[in-house]
Amino acid sequence: MTPADTQSLRAQLADHPLAAHEPLVIATRGDAIESIHYGSAVLLDPAGNITAHRGDTQAAFYPRSALKPLFAVGMLRAGLELNDEQLALAAASHSGAPRHQQVAQSTLAAAGLDASALRNSTDLPYGVAERNEHLAAGDAASQLAQNCSGKHAALAALCELKGWDTDDYLNDPRLLALLQETVEELTGEQIHGVSVDGCGTPVYRLSLAGLARGFARLAAAKPGTAEARVAKAMTSYPELVAGEGRDVTALMRAVPGAVAKDGFEGIQAVALPDGSALAVKIADGSDRARMPITAKLLAEHLGASTPQALADLAASPALGGGHPVGLLIAL
Repeated sequence: MTPADTQSLRAQLADHPLAAHEPLVIATRGDAIESIHYGSAVLLDPAGNITAHRGDTQAAFYPRSALKPLFAVGMLRAGLELNDEQLALAAASHSGAPRHQQVAQSTLAAAGLDASALRNSTDLPYGVAERNEHLAAGDAASQLAQNCSGKHAALAALCELKGWDTDDYLNDPRLLALLQETVEELTGEQIHGVSVDGCGTPVYRLSLAGLARGFARLAAAKPGTAEARVAKAMTSYPELVAGEGRDVTALMRAVPGAVAKDGFEGIQAVALPDGSALAVKIADGSDRARMPITAKLLAEHLGASTPQALADLAASPALGGGHPVGLLIAL
């Protein structure tokens, strides 16, 4: 980017006021507050009304990978047939374990395709243990190991089914229209802008309330609908939606029926079977602050019925010399 490009970008951004975020999570060390993470959050009741909020609920942002379950709804409606494991992985940001890669391969194989059909970015497994195992086996970065391969396998399979462009599916206007229309319908709002996610798929700017509405549509959907199929797949296989040791998997195991998905840059969405839903955006994009505030707000919503495993996600220790010397905790 040239200096002129930078100056032009700054001029454009000057017309966009900063969101009115507020402090959500702090990190302590000893008796001092070491860091503060600002952000916004919104909680909807089953009727779609905002019952609690922090910060700016209407500021538009990119939900990143939290859009994957909504994309999966659109693919099912378009006729793609997936079993529950394949569907959970289509909605996932998986850790890249052998099982994750095998399920992605099965999606491709069912469509008569192989890993060469994938058009996502190339990467090592996202999970630390999975990455170390991958490297120890002598394996290199690949599109199959990258955390979005389940979604991309489903996209390629859908295009093969429909006779759309499989070689350049990320630019096929019919697929792009399907994804955008599905997101707008489920969230109940027109998108505020379009960009490209890290793996190459489109990403749409939405409000936090819109994202929460979209997840509520999944969790409270009538049996037999595409929305209900996606929710069932995710809740049946939380280890495929993220991975062992991942907080999203832990949350779904802690709260039966909860449909949860994270996204890069500090995004978290969760919906419960009664149709209540929560969406969070951490202003600085910090991944570590996303789950503490999510768990705290969910615990406040659930009250006395809060599982201990969920309460445990609301704080984590800060280490010094391998020992706890502080906390990462939601305000």
